[in-house]
Parts: sequence; structure tokens; C-alpha cells
Amino acid sequence: MNRAPIDAPRLRSSLATPAPLFYDRIDVVESTGSTNADLVARAVDPAVDRQALLAEEQVSGRGRHARAWVSPPRAQISLSILVRLPGIDPAALGWLPLLTGIAVVDALRGTAGVSPELKWPNDVLLDGRKLSGILAEVAATGIAPAVVVGIGMNVDLAEAELPVPHATSLAVAGAADTDRTALSAAILTEFARRFTAWERSGWASDELAAAYRDRCATIGLDVRAELPGGKVVTGVATGIDDTGRLLIGDTAVSAGDVSHLRGQY
Repeated sequence: MNRAPIDAPRLRSSLATPAPLFYDRIDVVESTGSTNADLVARAVDPAVDRQALLAEEQVSGRGRHARAWVSPPRAQISLSILVRLPGIDPAALGWLPLLTGIAVVDALRGTAGVSPELKWPNDVLLDGRKLSGILAEVAATGIAPAVVVGIGMNVDLAEAELPVPHATSLAVAGAADTDRTALSAAILTEFARRFTAWERSGWASDELAAAYRDRCATIGLDVRAELPGGKVVTGVATGIDDTGRLLIGDTAVSAGDVSHLRGQY
């Protein structure tokens, strides 16, 4: 299948006005092992900040829990962003992947003509199927920690190319726009807008928490959470607390695999 490449000059020029001075560097490469790993390596230099890297193909892409994330070349958005967060409480770093999920949902709603939702913590669902995953990795600690957040999104995959039955793509869902350059620009713009507001607030979570709850499909559903150590919690997801944890009955879950019951992923 002949798939169009990301147009790097158009991507950069489209970001010049809506997100001025946010990204110091935006690169598009044909192939790499992992965009996250590449930016983690760059973070060794303390001067490196606010960089974005896209790859037309990842040969060693990873999701949560080291799961493989693969795709035909030019069929996905494989995007990683490196940011430093000076003065943040380390306990608040968990909001960065949630912020990224909000940005992805809003970018798709505004550009692709679809209505995705968030599955706690970092999956983007469309019609109950997984469209995108988000993985954040701390690249450097200290008073200005560096975090790399990666986004993998199925854009132009046909049904037969999807990696698992519960996955979907924008093409399969009949999205109005599957131009990866425009979609990438929208995601980078929304991320910059959300991140800038969060930084200006002194890393307060109130606005983020409200936005995340409004976009979260998990709240109100029967769920099953497999926690580290093998413990399993089931029940109704009643909300997201102020630290980003999922509330299942009286239990606050900060990490684990959560499944939506009653027929959803």
C-alpha cells in the first residue's frame, strides 16, 4: 500500500503560530528502534528540553509493561515528546501521561471528526476499541526532571493489519481526516497548550483532573484491575482522585491493568 510520508516542513510551519517557541526541535525520521528510547538518550544533556521526534516506522516500539507496539511503515503516528518540569513535586509527574491523553482526545475531536474517550490510565478508545496508547518514562531526576512521553496511534491500518482484535484505526473508524501531518500538528499543539497552562499553574492538578474526568470512559463502568503483585480488584469505577488514581469502590488504584467489563476492552 502506498502511504504518504509525514511532511516535516509543513508540520513545523503549522506549529509556528499556534505553539510559538514551545518546541526547540521537531524531527521526523524514516525508521528507528524506539522514539522514546531516542529521546531518553538525548536527555543526558541537561540543556535538552521540549523536543519532539516522529518516526515513520518503529522496529522496537514499546507500550506499557514492555509490550511490543508494531505497525506497517507510515500507517501510524509514532511520536515522543521530551519535556523538563522544573520545581514539580515528583508525586505529580503521573499527571503528564494523563495530560497527554487529554491532548490526543481533543486533537482528534477537532481534526479527525471522531469522538474518542480515555480508558484509565493511558489508552485512547474509539467505539470501545483501542486507537492509541501512551507511555511516559522518567529520563532524568532532580529539581527539573526530564520525562519522555510517547504516543502510538493507529491511523491508516486496515482491519486485517490491526495487531489485536480490540484495536482499531482512524481509517477503520471512518475518520474524516487521516492526514498524519495534520493530526501530528494538532496533537503537538494541544499538548503544548495543556502543558503550558499546567506549568503556569505551578503544576496544580485541578484543571487537569476536571478535564480528564470529563473525557474518561472508565468512570461509571464495571471494571477489573490486575494490580502489581497479583492482586485483583473488581467493582464500579467511581472516579479519579486528585492524584490521578482510579477509584474502584473504596480502593484507589495507582497502577495496574484495567479492563472494562460487559463487552468492552
